[in-house]
Amino acid sequence: MRNKAISILIADDDENDVFFVRRAIERVGLRNPFFVAHDGQEAIDYLQGNPPYDDRTQYPLPGLLLLDLKMPRVNGFDVLAWIARRPDLKDLYVVVLSSSCHEEDVRKAKELGADDFRTKPTDFQQLVEMIRDLQARWLQQPIGAP
Repeated sequence: MRNKAISILIADDDENDVFFVRRAIERVGLRNPFFVAHDGQEAIDYLQGNPPYDDRTQYPLPGLLLLDLKMPRVNGFDVLAWIARRPDLKDLYVVVLSSSCHEEDVRKAKELGADDFRTKPTDFQQLVEMIRDLQARWLQQPIGAP
């Protein structure tokens, strides 16, 4: 029997960044389903299964969250703090994907539980390579995993 692919949730309010991440995912050939939240509150609603995301067959709980820090309504740091209080999300890998490269942002994100922190590449080929690396690090399922 074939393993179900780990789904990806992209939380980013910048449509251009989402477009290029989507293109890089396609270029790499990832078959993992991915979903987009346009701000931190929408990401929380998705993760919590609030309507309209309450149908987990249509909106599966992701195994990987690509999280921007600077978003309206609820920022990425607040999303990280919310996830940290949720034992049901302990298996969720969170990779901060931010335009910031400030050491303070990296430190704070990791303190709040981010598994990785990546600065958004400005070059598409670098973005493709980053997606390949994320695939190798966070999207490989062990043989026999559900």
